[in-house]
Amino acid sequence: MTVTRAVWRQVEAGDYGLMRVVNDWDAPRFLRAVVIAATRMGDGWLWAGMAAALLAFGGSFRYLALATGALAACVGILLFCVLKHTSRRKRPCEIMPHCWATIAPPDRYSFPSGHTIVAFSVVLSIGSFYPDWLLALLAAALLIAASRIILGMHFLSDVVAGAAIGLALGHLSVHFSHFL
Repeated sequence: MTVTRAVWRQVEAGDYGLMRVVNDWDAPRFLRAVVIAATRMGDGWLWAGMAAALLAFGGSFRYLALATGALAACVGILLFCVLKHTSRRKRPCEIMPHCWATIAPPDRYSFPSGHTIVAFSVVLSIGSFYPDWLLALLAAALLIAASRIILGMHFLSDVVAGAAIGLALGHLSVHFSHFL
């Protein structure tokens, strides 16, 4: 057995263990509402609202910030579509029923988390232009990422990979914005 295969088996064992705990957890009603709202924000509502706020109140950097965030998000969407169809990893909710979440997955495959890729890419892109917003934006991205695990849509490794990809895309989009 190769080292890579042994490491992947450890990651998968951890993912499945956490999946069993989360899918069996009867979360308090208020937390259920929070994670469902967070996931819905990650569907694009938060980013659309943030774009509108930036256009209205964003100052001199608003167009560049929006272009940078949109670039990161669009590349992220393309990338996660390719990666999901390459990996074909089943979602936790497909492997084990969730005790209370009834949200339907947006697509068939789990790896990586598209919500998390977009959240972190947009947060880093926009946060680089508006550093005062960065902590609130990071909190929103973390909440969106956690909601995907709690709702049984993704494994922890899907979300960690999504965050890493999103941060890399956000960094690259900010780097390329200096050429605009």
